[in-house]
Amino acid sequence: MTSRPVPPRPSASAPPAAARCHRLRTARGEFAVVDMPADGRTEPKGVVLMLPGFTGSKEDFRLVHAPLAARGYRTVAVDGRGQYESDGPEDDEAAYAQVELARDVLAQAAALGTPVHLVGHSLGGQIARAAVLLDASPFRSLTLIASGAGRISVSQEQRVKLLRDALAVMSMAECWEAILAMGPPEEVGGPARGIGGPEQLRRRWLGTRPAQLLATGRQLCTEPDRVDELAAVPLPFHVLSGARDDTWPVPDLDAMAVRLGAHRTVIDGAEHSPTVDRPLPTARALADFWDRAGAGTAGGHPTGSADAPDPDAPAPGIGTPDSDGAVGDTGGDPLH
Repeated sequence: MTSRPVPPRPSASAPPAAARCHRLRTARGEFAVVDMPADGRTEPKGVVLMLPGFTGSKEDFRLVHAPLAARGYRTVAVDGRGQYESDGPEDDEAAYAQVELARDVLAQAAALGTPVHLVGHSLGGQIARAAVLLDASPFRSLTLIASGAGRISVSQEQRVKLLRDALAVMSMAECWEAILAMGPPEEVGGPARGIGGPEQLRRRWLGTRPAQLLATGRQLCTEPDRVDELAAVPLPFHVLSGARDDTWPVPDLDAMAVRLGAHRTVIDGAEHSPTVDRPLPTARALADFWDRAGAGTAGGHPTGSADAPDPDAPAPGIGTPDSDGAVGDTGGDPLH
């Protein structure tokens, strides 16, 4: 992939002052990242690699960088291959096969030089899962945010198909104008709601390669259930979501967490994008999980154990909302 400068951002989507926007050099090319160091007043606890979802970008994690830094975590949010400010082929869908994107993640983790906590939102969660299944050794834990066991819901498949059909006959700019003419982009098959106003969403849309959207949209509509494979991997797992989700219904995410033996968090008042909808309780739930993973008390398998969870385990319950609005936990102690 060739390199190009990262253009300036509108203030609404600008990273925190302490963050650095740069290109992460890896064995598989360079990737645009927002890299937020841990707060120097706290003890460093680890490094986090964050993968955005379909039509999303690294800016979707903007509001959780600072609170996670305050808890001692360096966070690196990345645009994947062909996504917004990372380069990739315009028309070659083969370059965006899931296994290729997963290998990119492994290269990104290697470039950070230390085992990382891996976080994937929606499509990013399925790419993160694929990376872990290829090689779990670079990772300290895996958090899936609003990312389900297999293909997306029928209603969302229809929206993705509308988008893919439009991209087959229109340019990205023409698609954007057509989407705006139909209504709010996130409601008519266009890009997901994210950080910043309409101009920022337009810039993100126009920066993403058509082949990336076509290939990953197809993946979302055909992804098989690989939960049993993942459950055999000796990592702590965390399944986090909003209280409502049209892409993967919350009860399905509850069931997936049980199959994984995962820590489970539901963020009250959030929908498909908890890092945007309720960033502070989302950041607190993430940091609490990583703290527990470091102590060996998080959900999922403890390091070195690959025992599968009991498939007949009872369905997870939903806890009482705490002061931040994070509810639910199938992984042990309450999130306090």
